Amino acid sequence: MPSNVDTARSVTFTAETASDRAAALIDGIPVSLTEYRCPICGGTFTGYADLKSHYATAHEGAAAPVVAVLTLNGRNCEVLIEPHWTLKRTLQFRLGLTGAKHMCDKGVCGSCTVIMDGRAVLSCQMLAVECEGRDIETIEGIAANPKWRPLIDAYCRWDAMQCGYCTTGFLVSAKALLDKNPNPTEQECREALAGNICICGTYPRHAQAILEAAARLV
Repeated sequence: MPSNVDTARSVTFTAETASDRAAALIDGIPVSLTEYRCPICGGTFTGYADLKSHYATAHEGAAAPVVAVLTLNGRNCEVLIEPHWTLKRTLQFRLGLTGAKHMCDKGVCGSCTVIMDGRAVLSCQMLAVECEGRDIETIEGIAANPKWRPLIDAYCRWDAMQCGYCTTGFLVSAKALLDKNPNPTEQECREALAGNICICGTYPRHAQAILEAAARLV
């Protein structure tokens, strides 16, 4: 082994470690807020009322952040966000869930796909404040659930990714399809993934991976 490899810090990634990492990310999201930070000046407050009072005096006319309660991967969590923030931005920059990727940010590539109330939706096109009371599932929740291991394994076996950046969006769309239709045809797989773009051109492999996973999930 080359001398410049730090064996003490080396990490072996397996399906189990990936699942454990996803579960740890979900478990690490605080259920309730303990600190309220002003995004304009960086001041911190112990209560939301104090933050709103601060806005009224120090940032008159500016829209104050709001507290939203989101249901993510089966857990409720409070998050302090600005009213114009999208769900994608909130997932990435407030909750540390980076599986919903930033690519086009215009709702055309599918890389930021999440499942909301059973439907595959684009998180870059949803305001986070509009998502309260909705059941949201991200790729982290799918990866942490052993039930969906066959889907992830099938994607690996069929090499249905190259750079991997779009893969999470494809997997989320595939999971949403299998929730509704456990035994899809190849054409139905292609239609379900029609909103996802892969710049590497791995399209033929996705349907085959889903079909293999469907057979194993029965």
